[in-house]
Amino acid sequence: MALKIRLARGGSKKRPFYRIVVAEATCPRDGRFVERVGSYNPILASDHADRVVLNTERVKYWMSVGAQPTDRVVKFFKGTDLVAPNAAAVKNNPKQAAPKKKAQARIKAEQEKAAAAAQAEG
Repeated sequence: MALKIRLARGGSKKRPFYRIVVAEATCPRDGRFVERVGSYNPILASDHADRVVLNTERVKYWMSVGAQPTDRVVKFFKGTDLVAPNAAAVKNNPKQAAPKKKAQARIKAEQEKAAAAAQAEG
């Protein structure tokens, strides 16, 4: 039984509200869960106290028995002592946005063409 600490969406259309729940990994996103450990309201201002509400004692317990938080939930835990300070940066991949091989070759060809045109003029 693999447990995840993840978000379950609630609220109406275009007015989301999320519950932070402990659920089995195979259960649907909004389906059955083991325990509700918090909530997240993205509509509130980022500095509002009720934007992210956590029951830290229960989160610590579930993590101690093997529940794994999702990437988004780790970002919520970042301000607390629930995860290591650099744990939120695990999925950060700055090379992903870099141009691929064909685009790099195209850029290099354009630069060479511009350099050749500049030499012909000067």
